[in-house]
Amino acid sequence: MQQLESDAKNSQSRTELEVSKAVDKEKKAFNEIISANNAELSKRNEEVMRLNAELEKAQLKGQLELREAVSQVEKERDTQKAEYEAKLKAQQETLDYYKELKIKMSTKMIGETLEQHCENAFNMIRATAFRNAEFGKDNDVREGSKGDYIYREKDVDGNELISIMFEMKNEMDTTATKHKNEDFFAKLDKDRKNKKCEYAVLVSLLESESELYNQGIVDVSYDYEKMYVIRPQFFIPMITILRNAAMNSMEYKRQLAEIKNQEIDITRFEERIEDFKTAFSKNYTLAGKQFNNAIEEIDKTIDHLNKVKENLQKSLNNLRLANDKAQNQLTIKSLAKDNPTMLNMFNELEEK
Repeated sequence: MQQLESDAKNSQSRTELEVSKAVDKEKKAFNEIISANNAELSKRNEEVMRLNAELEKAQLKGQLELREAVSQVEKERDTQKAEYEAKLKAQQETLDYYKELKIKMSTKMIGETLEQHCENAFNMIRATAFRNAEFGKDNDVREGSKGDYIYREKDVDGNELISIMFEMKNEMDTTATKHKNEDFFAKLDKDRKNKKCEYAVLVSLLESESELYNQGIVDVSYDYEKMYVIRPQFFIPMITILRNAAMNSMEYKRQLAEIKNQEIDITRFEERIEDFKTAFSKNYTLAGKQFNNAIEEIDKTIDHLNKVKENLQKSLNNLRLANDKAQNQLTIKSLAKDNPTMLNMFNELEEK
C-alpha cells in the first residue's frame, strides 16, 4: 500500500510536472502570438495614423482648392455681372437716347436718323475693317418693293464672300398704331430673295419694351431663312459675326467652286469628245457613201470596159476572117472572073 501510494504520488508529481511544462509551453507560444499580434496591431495603428494624416492633408488641400475654385467662379460671376450691367446700361442709354430723339423728331426724321446712324457707324470703320465691302442704299425697285441698305463683300479672287439685306424700322412713341417687328419679316425676306442676298437683318427700335428683342440679336430663321432682328447698337457686331462665319466657310466654298470647275471642265471635255465622235461619224458616213459611189462607178467602168473588150474581140475575129478571105480567096483570076477583057489580058500574059 505504501509502495502504491508512493508510486501514485510520484506518478502524480510527474503528471503535474508534464502538465506544468505543457502549460508553460502553450503559454509561451500564446505569448509569442500575442506579441506578434501586438506588433502587427501597432504597425497597423501607425499605418492608420499615417492614412488619417494624409486624409486630413488631402481634405485640407481639397478645401483650399474648393475655396479657390469658388473664389474664381465668384470673380467670373462678378465680372460677367459687371459686363452685363455695363451692356445693359449702354443699351438703356441708347434706348433713352432714341426715345428722346423720337420726341423731338417727326416720323420721317426718326426713320432717316436710324438709317443715318447705321451708315455713320459703318463708315467710321469702313477703311480699316471693310475695305472690300460695298454698303449703300437699295435703289433698285423690283416687284414694287426694295430694301433700305445692301452689304456685299468679295474676296481677293472676286468671289462673293457675304451679302446682307438691311431694313431699318423705327416709330414715335406717340404713334397711334404700333407696329411689330414681325410685320416686316415677309417684305424683308422678299427683298432679300429679289436682290439675291444671303442674309436678311432687321435693325429695329420697335417693341422697345420686349425682353426678347432687347437681348440684342434675335434669330428668326425658324420662320424666315437666314433672318435676324437686332437693335442699332448691334449693327456692326452683327456684320462682323456673319462676315467671320462666311470667311470660315469660304475655304469650303472655294474647294466646292474648284470641284464644280473641274466638273465643268470634265463635262466640256466629254462634250468635245462627243462632238468629235459625232463629226467623225458624219465624215465616216459621207466617206462611206463616196467610197460606195466610187466602187459603183468602178464597177460600171469595168462593165463598160468588158463590153469594149468584147467588141474589140469581135472586131478582131472579123478582121481575122477578112484576112483569111483575103489570103485564100483574093486572087487575080477571082477578081477577073466576070471581066472577059481582063481574062484575055491575063491569058495573053500567061502565054507570053
